[in-house]
Amino acid sequence: METTTCNGSVDGSTVFYLVGIPSLPEPFYLPVFFLFLLFYLLILMGNTLILVAVVAEPSLHKPMYFFLINLSALDILFTTTTVPKMLSLFLLGDRFLSFPACLLQMYLFQSFTCSEAFILVVMAYDRYVAICRPLHYPVHMTPQTNTALAASAWITALLLPVPAVVKTSQMVYNDIAYIYHCFCDHLALVQSSCSDTTPQTLMGFCIAMVVSFLPLLLVLLSYVRILMSVLRINSKEGRSKAFSTCSSHLLVVGTYYSSIAVAYVAYRADLPLDFHIMGNVVYSILTPILNPLIYTLRNKDVKAAITKIVYLKGMM
Repeated sequence: METTTCNGSVDGSTVFYLVGIPSLPEPFYLPVFFLFLLFYLLILMGNTLILVAVVAEPSLHKPMYFFLINLSALDILFTTTTVPKMLSLFLLGDRFLSFPACLLQMYLFQSFTCSEAFILVVMAYDRYVAICRPLHYPVHMTPQTNTALAASAWITALLLPVPAVVKTSQMVYNDIAYIYHCFCDHLALVQSSCSDTTPQTLMGFCIAMVVSFLPLLLVLLSYVRILMSVLRINSKEGRSKAFSTCSSHLLVVGTYYSSIAVAYVAYRADLPLDFHIMGNVVYSILTPILNPLIYTLRNKDVKAAITKIVYLKGMM
């Protein structure tokens, strides 16, 4: 791609203008605002309930639920990075972001995306040890080990996007750069630059491969081992019990990678720009809103703890 001449600089004086969804008529802004607000409130309420339930209920003080509260906290942070700005855009027409604010939003969005993928891998490992090596589970999954695994996932995810953010900050932009998106997504930000976008696009692709396919491969390997172990269980009841401990995590993994697939297809397919934007928006909202529902409906222990909290609150 050829470098485009522009009247910009790399001194951080650029202001970014969020175009939003280009072909969305203005009368639809308010309904879209209320829809996103509803989703955001559901995400906050659902994930906060899980956090409170796991912390307050002693029977949930187990490795699986420790990783679950990491996932819930992550979902809250992930959506808070982008959704409030989208709400402001659709309600108030607040489309401008300063150079540092836009880069910070891009960095946090990428970091939390990585964190989710890595936490799902850690949760898969937890299920692998619980089912394939049950006698070693208390030895392997100690509180110290659990903390180290979760911290490794968070720290790695915080470091991984740094090169892309640094390189993006060094690109040349117009004084007012137009971002065809609802938030500062990496690819949309790169495409708003006057510089050659090829190196940055390649870097973004490489990061996406590391974040998407490597964790997916590790999750699949864990579940291949789990499936082999479960099939060796003689009793039908035993197999059913083993599978039930994995069902919630499997659904969450399926939801996460389905939303990635939607975003990828929307980007790669020959579709209007609006579909590319909506694919990314669906990715940023779908998983955080479904995770609490999956664990509340599919996991008896979490469901019982949340019911208990809601009941006690109703009695006050």
